[in-house]
Amino acid sequence: MTPRQRVQAALAHRQPDRVPVEFGATAVTGMHVTCVAALREHLGLEPMAVKVWEPYQMLGWLEEDLRAALGLDVIGLPGRTTLFGFTNDNWQPFTTPWGQSVLVSEHFRTTTDANGDLLLYPAGDLQAPPSGRMPVGGFYFDTIVRQPPIDEAHLDPADNLEEFGPLGAADLDYLAAQAELLRPSPRARIASVPGTGLGDIALVPAPFLKHPRGIRDIEEWYVSTVARQDYIHQVFARQCEIALANLERVASVLGDQIDVVFLCGTDFGTQISTFCSPAVFDSLYAPYYRQLNSWVHRHTAWKTFKHSCGAVEPLLSRLADCGFDIINPVQCSAAGMDPAALKERYGDRLVFWGGGVDTQRTLPFGTPAEVRAEVIERCRIFGQDGGFVFNAIHNVQMNTPVANIAAMFAALGEFNGTR
Repeated sequence: MTPRQRVQAALAHRQPDRVPVEFGATAVTGMHVTCVAALREHLGLEPMAVKVWEPYQMLGWLEEDLRAALGLDVIGLPGRTTLFGFTNDNWQPFTTPWGQSVLVSEHFRTTTDANGDLLLYPAGDLQAPPSGRMPVGGFYFDTIVRQPPIDEAHLDPADNLEEFGPLGAADLDYLAAQAELLRPSPRARIASVPGTGLGDIALVPAPFLKHPRGIRDIEEWYVSTVARQDYIHQVFARQCEIALANLERVASVLGDQIDVVFLCGTDFGTQISTFCSPAVFDSLYAPYYRQLNSWVHRHTAWKTFKHSCGAVEPLLSRLADCGFDIINPVQCSAAGMDPAALKERYGDRLVFWGGGVDTQRTLPFGTPAEVRAEVIERCRIFGQDGGFVFNAIHNVQMNTPVANIAAMFAALGEFNGTR
């Protein structure tokens, strides 16, 4: 099979010739820039500074030589702008606080505060309040919440909708150009469409806006999903209308050039439980998820990708009922997320995109032998009868031992019979 055929078979719950593999195609399936650099060196690839394509999590771009060396089956079409609202243009050298030489967008503009923390600015505007902070000794940016005091009498859902609107010519031209660049690629394609994530907590604080209004504090937002449900419904209803129109625009540009659309990254799980009850999910989220998935499935052949960390087993049947085809990152270390049980209960309805190795414990802190054993076991369980695309459980984190990353890919090759 070609890589694209392999992924398409897995998405259709058919047994492919081998387990398909994806890394670096989305902002939730990538690798920290430290790991990309270490992996390039380990594999003896041409030395080069790695591009930081997603600065919030400091994800490194996987160049084509690295994709080929790793045998990856999927390539991504990321959005035109980063989580901080700037485009990745005119790459410039930058030295990270931990001393790594990388490349960043010319709009990646920072200052250092009195504590030594690195501050990043929305849309690269140094005149706006900073929206990201990398603490001293850190490897990622934390969102700086910039919420004005809440006046209950004057809360306006429009304030939480200011970042949503019709995709313009620049966005559509960008997607069309990216799709054209990928046309010769034998890999499957996943596209990220802005504005389709309902209440995604990485987006609620709006680090891409210079002066966000509305409910932007993370805790306040979660409180609002219980205490201000009418407000949240108004936000979601209008956001859904805008998203449906944007999906139509994107489909007119991309057509069958892509196989999967990253529809939503809203997290519903902690390590031990869900953030909301099934009843709240049914009333507050499900109606809008059904609309988005229904449009995609009526008008395209795309499969829809839902990201949610944590102990989400109680919601998996509901996510499938809403029309989602794919669940990621399949956090098997969370409560109730046993791989064999998940495959048995939901393997005919959901594609597991992730779950291949634990990035909290095994990959960063285990031995290469422990990594190998976990990878092979997960492939054996999830890979039966298709319905599985191998990825780690969320992004590979900073300074993960390169020997363990290499062991992960070696185990994949062993399982797939390619080494």
